[in-house]
Amino acid sequence: MVTVRRGLLAGAAALVLLLAVLTVAVGLGAPGWAVGLFLALVVVAWVTRAADGTLGPADLVTLSRAVLTCALAALVAEAFLHDAAVTAMVTLAVLALLSDLVDGWVARRTRTVSRFGTRFDGEVDAFLILVLSVYVAEAVHGWVLAIGLARYAFGAAGSVLPWMRAQLPPRYWRKVVTAVQGIVLTAAVADVIWSPLMSAALVVALALLAESFGRDVVWLWRRRSPARHQLVVPGAPGS
Repeated sequence: MVTVRRGLLAGAAALVLLLAVLTVAVGLGAPGWAVGLFLALVVVAWVTRAADGTLGPADLVTLSRAVLTCALAALVAEAFLHDAAVTAMVTLAVLALLSDLVDGWVARRTRTVSRFGTRFDGEVDAFLILVLSVYVAEAVHGWVLAIGLARYAFGAAGSVLPWMRAQLPPRYWRKVVTAVQGIVLTAAVADVIWSPLMSAALVVALALLAESFGRDVVWLWRRRSPARHQLVVPGAPGS
């Protein structure tokens, strides 16, 4: 266990180092730095508010995924102004996806599973999917942005519909659907698959996401009760 402050300072240092490496390797400019650092501040603010004072081993793995995602967002921002550094983006995305296979295992092995860790994992997953979808929407299909915005639309609905703030039961299918989104979007960024096939894969990914969220909405609707309104907003589909 480390304190939240120490963990976040280490994460910030890692991000600055990573952005510096990208500056040398692919010419990351000021706009990319601005986006990466701004999003890092958002992560710091969220973790500071949501954590219980310490970060466990699995939380640190999740934090590393957040660092990779901030760096990826920096490259995506640069791609709107200059040629996209596709190889670097795919590399960061793959590393982030691989880390998602590790944090849950680490939490179970170290017996440090927590509500914060589960939610942190889900929020970072949603963050990664949003960043990937922004690039793919601009480069391939605009409607792909719906994949990245789905989790945030669900959360926004919960802010005005109290019954949608109830705690959802664990469901492994959410993790499968989240993994599919990340893999398909990363493949779209890489642009190595025949375009019609890639478009079909993106449609299937969006359909799976709609099914997952739709099932959760139906579950919440059927169990709506004033007594549940005070419960927390559930995590991302992969939580």
